[in-house]
Amino acid sequence: MMAITRFSVAPLWQQTRTLADVASGRAPADLVITGARMLSTYSERILPEREIWLSGGRIAAVKPAGAHSAGPAPKAVYDARGGIIAPGLVDPHIHIESSMVTACAYAEAALLNGTTTIFCDSHEIGNVMDVAGVEAMLEDARLAPLSIFLTVPSTVPATSPELETAGGDLTPEKIGAIFDKWPEAAALGEKMDFVPVAMGDPRAHAIIAEALKRGRPVSGHIYGREFVAPYAAAGVTDTHEAIDRDISEDFAEAGIWVFLRGGNPATPWNSIVEAIKPITELGVSHKRFCVCTDDRDADDLLAFGLDWVVREAIRCGVSPEKAWSMGSLHGATRFGMSEEIGGLGGGRRADLVLLDDELKPRNTWYGGELMVEDRRVTPVLEETLEQRYRYPSAAYNTVHLPRNPKLIPDLPTEPVTVNAIGIEMPGIVLPHRKVAIEPANDWAAILDQHRLTFVSVIERHGRSGTVANGLLQDFGLTSGAVASSVGHDSHNIIVAGTNEADMALALQAIEEASGGIVVVRDGKVAAFVGLPVAGLMSDKRVHEVAAENQALKEAWQAAGCTIPYMGFNLIPLSVIPEIRITDMGLVKVPEMTLVPLYD
Repeated sequence: MMAITRFSVAPLWQQTRTLADVASGRAPADLVITGARMLSTYSERILPEREIWLSGGRIAAVKPAGAHSAGPAPKAVYDARGGIIAPGLVDPHIHIESSMVTACAYAEAALLNGTTTIFCDSHEIGNVMDVAGVEAMLEDARLAPLSIFLTVPSTVPATSPELETAGGDLTPEKIGAIFDKWPEAAALGEKMDFVPVAMGDPRAHAIIAEALKRGRPVSGHIYGREFVAPYAAAGVTDTHEAIDRDISEDFAEAGIWVFLRGGNPATPWNSIVEAIKPITELGVSHKRFCVCTDDRDADDLLAFGLDWVVREAIRCGVSPEKAWSMGSLHGATRFGMSEEIGGLGGGRRADLVLLDDELKPRNTWYGGELMVEDRRVTPVLEETLEQRYRYPSAAYNTVHLPRNPKLIPDLPTEPVTVNAIGIEMPGIVLPHRKVAIEPANDWAAILDQHRLTFVSVIERHGRSGTVANGLLQDFGLTSGAVASSVGHDSHNIIVAGTNEADMALALQAIEEASGGIVVVRDGKVAAFVGLPVAGLMSDKRVHEVAAENQALKEAWQAAGCTIPYMGFNLIPLSVIPEIRITDMGLVKVPEMTLVPLYD
């Protein structure tokens, strides 16, 4: 059996005559799905007693129930037993690397959740491996049983070499070359450096120009209502960073698509609850709103897929038909692909989901092939997943640390004020806290009195060997250390701890495995998820990684950490207010200046 990929379905121009013959009753369908209701994203209605005719991996027609009995006998008939047939979901903004698995492995969870198309921004592997990493992920995507399109990473590094050390440097010329080489390159990925864009930075605008002059849309990443107007003027036409009703309304009125991000409510990613309020409270049309997932770790990918986000939109007050449209047709429309995906019209790909009355996926057809049935992987999908892409050897050798890095700051010998990083939920925006401390014989009393934890970022790309030390306030770690090679976005190693020995052990565990996330307690590794592919992803199946990740979360919580580890990974992300730490030191945002640890 051949693996099923996006290329298993021939382009429409090769199939129009056959599809017309099937739709007209002159030729048999490959498959008729009968006994179903139809969720139309075009009219936003659920239509009773319909059947859908498939041919060549595409939709030939939607007909009244029983219509196939009047013409040529179809090659196969599937009884949907009263379920609801809907178009497969389209996720307009995700990062595959955040799921901790490769694209081929990601496809399994996506299909289980009724998602058949994604638009991924691979800036994480781009920050580690430059163009080679982005192209490796594209090769991976081509072997996946999922339609995966690239929004080309736009902000690698996220800031500048003065503020952080990245493994990649995606210049305007490199980005233009990716657009020209890879047809999957559908848009420019999220332009994260919103302050330089607003201030007219030449490099930022040269990168945007590479997309615009090729007719590609530009995705955004914006915090602060004052940046909306200059961002829209710069050609940015979508964002997933609406965090409340007011800025969400601003985006909509500026002509910027709003991607409502839903996620595990225990994490910082469930901003849909507030950002959807222009629709539910102000009467704003939903036509320029989509739902998206953005970041998901392995077990949240299974539990909180895009289907869950659709249901969250319903819970917030949007009708089921509108919510499913926001999860399928709207994303397709945003990227100019609504004639191919996102609806049940003739000629469209047969990417279909069979739903129960709660809009939970039971079956998923991808290109007319049944990949998930009764919420279980079918043999067709199982065989495809056994033929996963293997990343090049360079991707397994990306952690190069300096010898014996200094992991804790010097003990003050006189009264000082610490520029500390405040930790508070939901864990995205981190406040700048000024903490006055007196000299002491050792760190223990200072840490305890002021609720402080050591934190360091260590450059891991073998370029500068730089290390920065800082202090977190209210991180909550009671003992030991935690560390990760997924320190957004340059993906240097971030380690936090109560003592240097445990921090060093955590660092050693990551170095030996060429990447991972670790919890150390009492001089021992309590939990570990290995991420050997670019220090970002495992090469195992998604359920295996999800089990490892669940054990990590339990150890993380037991250690007392007050934000989830995905929030911890954001501490070095130097484009989000108010204060961050990179391998170069403490960065104030939006000022984009380095500040010392002690004043």
